[in-house]
Amino acid sequence: METASKHVYSHITKDPDVCGGVACIDGMRIRVMDIVSLKRRGETPEQMLEAYPSLDLAQIYAALSYSCEHPGEIEASFEEDRNWKAAHEAEKAEYLGRRSGR
Repeated sequence: METASKHVYSHITKDPDVCGGVACIDGMRIRVMDIVSLKRRGETPEQMLEAYPSLDLAQIYAALSYSCEHPGEIEASFEEDRNWKAAHEAEKAEYLGRRSGR
């Protein structure tokens, strides 16, 4: 059975088969949180287009608007990402420690 992207907001979709179902721009693998990260670094929407030239300003603004209306969801995505990175680093350190005989 096929699962289709769910259009949840203008230019924003959620698909369990794309980035684990987090909010993405128009079914691409560009997550809303990726745009929010750029905003937090102080980049303007025009500068964000340089980082993601396949997007247009409407998509950038839609991602920013979505993040304002769903702050808890976006923060949960950031937290999940941090937890995944920490677990990955711990597994890597454990593996490298076993390989070096420590």
